[in-house]
Amino acid sequence: MISPMKDSIPFNKPFIIGQELFNIARAVIENSALSGDGIFTRSCQGWLESTLGCKKALLTHSCTAALEMAAILCDIQPGDEVIMPSFTFVSTANAFVLRGGVPVFVDIRPDTLNIDEDRIEAGITERTKAIVPVHYAGVSCAMNEILEIADRFNLLVVEDSAQALLSKYKGQYLGSVGHIGTLSFHETKNIISGEGGALLLNDERFVDRSEIIWEKGTNRKAFFRGEVDKYTWVDIGSSYLPSDMIAAFLYAQMEAADKIITARRRIFNLYCKLLEPLTDNGLISLPWIDKDNISNGHIFYIITKSLGDRSRLISYLRKKGIMAVFHYIPLHSSPAGIKYGRSSGELRYTEELCDRILRLPLFYEMNDEQVLRVTEAIKDYYVRECLR
Repeated sequence: MISPMKDSIPFNKPFIIGQELFNIARAVIENSALSGDGIFTRSCQGWLESTLGCKKALLTHSCTAALEMAAILCDIQPGDEVIMPSFTFVSTANAFVLRGGVPVFVDIRPDTLNIDEDRIEAGITERTKAIVPVHYAGVSCAMNEILEIADRFNLLVVEDSAQALLSKYKGQYLGSVGHIGTLSFHETKNIISGEGGALLLNDERFVDRSEIIWEKGTNRKAFFRGEVDKYTWVDIGSSYLPSDMIAAFLYAQMEAADKIITARRRIFNLYCKLLEPLTDNGLISLPWIDKDNISNGHIFYIITKSLGDRSRLISYLRKKGIMAVFHYIPLHSSPAGIKYGRSSGELRYTEELCDRILRLPLFYEMNDEQVLRVTEAIKDYYVRECLR
């Protein structure tokens, strides 16, 4: 008899795909480098720059750290406003609140669950400094429209691409479209290092200062390039560098990035195929797919008819040993969101869809049999519901 633990399907499962552990050993033994900015750190940054086409990439210990650096680069001052969706992770807002900024929450589109570009302009005031589009589930926001608004109002665009590594918008990789981009390599993401992130600079104005902020506010990088005769404290900053052991693990994943993304897209597409009959009956909705903008298959979710329906389905799947989870509680209704931010207009879809979204298991080593088991359990649930 298979034990329940072995037979269960987790929501996420970290994985090793190649030379992760070998690279860590090399970092320690061969390179004698454990701190940040070692050989593997520079290799990862080079991979990001050559693959994504950004002008500069800096590894960070998290996407949160990258967002904090972005807030400093945007020169956020107390009272400055930053437009963003409420349907996002707390770090999107926190990074700017730490600089005294005010998050201005805008509703999402019901199809992509991304910020509604048609509602951004109504949230702009004389204090607005930046727009932060969040590419939910690796699906692109309407970047042309957002950049056009930013250009008209002289605003900066910071892409929160935590979930969107190797997703594309009109042929361009996400994170390299706005002025600044941020990435996550948390163990729940496609390309992982346990914890980790990256700051992407797409505007030359921010390159030099980003290195100083990254190096605790010093001109250390310029010193090692021989541009100054000693390094000293020249600006605000913090310790944003990850250990080179983290970068060693990450670089092995980057080398296998195409294989990882291909596997996740295959799982995503299989889910779509197997669950499509439930959409024909109006029982659930599936993720929005735009053939012109290629997603990385980061999250597969369904939209149930109600909060009660979702709660019952979660419970039913757990009894079957399947871990499915909901996602964000909207920031505008959270205690900190009420204290530090404000809403622009009605957030109807944010409030409605956060109660109905259900994320299904999706991880690199997931096989077709497990996908079939999840989808059959969902179908069984709806058969039972329809017979009630």
